[in-house]
Amino acid sequence: MLKYVSYDIVFQEIPDEVTLAINLSNCPNHCSGCHSPYLMENVGIPLTEEILDTFLENYNGEVSCICFMGGDAAPHEVERLAKYLHKQMAKQGGIKVGWYSGKSKLPEDIDITCFQFIKLGPYIEHLGSLKSPTTNQKLYKVSASNKLCDITYSFWGAKSIIS
Repeated sequence: MLKYVSYDIVFQEIPDEVTLAINLSNCPNHCSGCHSPYLMENVGIPLTEEILDTFLENYNGEVSCICFMGGDAAPHEVERLAKYLHKQMAKQGGIKVGWYSGKSKLPEDIDITCFQFIKLGPYIEHLGSLKSPTTNQKLYKVSASNKLCDITYSFWGAKSIIS
């Protein structure tokens, strides 16, 4: 079961989106230098479809994306709730779904089609966050053909990177 500790409207987690970031607890990654070590504990309120419906109702028209911040202890629960939001998107009109995972890669059986954005990579203090060009973390946009397209460069003020 996923539990959330807090949520906030943020402007920098997903480029060009006004995002409702939901902070999930019970993080198994224990990254050195973590900015939110309290999220390592199994605390908070169970995150249910009803809670997500309340978020959708309360922030309808105010946010363009909902992003799960964490959830690595229960990735299939993140996927299940993302599928729920994906289904609700048709009713609500265009809410995108993101997931910030601290893992280096997703479990192979995760269905990425219910996400529009996925961040992967543990926080390694000396490499920096997504805002640092030396980061090991990557932010991907899920393409129409269901491929992960690296858009990490968008945090660095660059227009594009040719690979």
